[in-house]
Amino acid sequence: MRIHLPSVFVDDQEKALRFYTGVLGFVKKHDVPVGEDRWLTVVSPEDPDGTELLLEPSGHPAVQPYKTALVEDGIPATAFAVDDVRAEFERLRELGVRFTQEPLEMGPVTTAVLDDTCGNLIQIVHSQ
Repeated sequence: MRIHLPSVFVDDQEKALRFYTGVLGFVKKHDVPVGEDRWLTVVSPEDPDGTELLLEPSGHPAVQPYKTALVEDGIPATAFAVDDVRAEFERLRELGVRFTQEPLEMGPVTTAVLDDTCGNLIQIVHSQ
């Protein structure tokens, strides 16, 4: 068994696509119209045939209370691996990304948490 298609619920798919590709550096993989929404996925440019992230619309009534509760409690919706959290933190901060947690070392793991501008907190992490 492998993890194939995790998702994050986003408030606006077009805005999310701009942030996840233009700021975070992912690449659009699929963009298929589905009614009023889109089947919209991004992948890492380092692994274009690997795990896709679905930028899923937040239209279902259960989604907004779920997202709000996570953000209010500072809980990331998902986590992305990076080679160096401090370097990525500096790169993204220079692009105007707002962090809710600066790099924090916890033994062999370093994390930071950013606002994806689409209603989610996202954790970046690396392990030594």
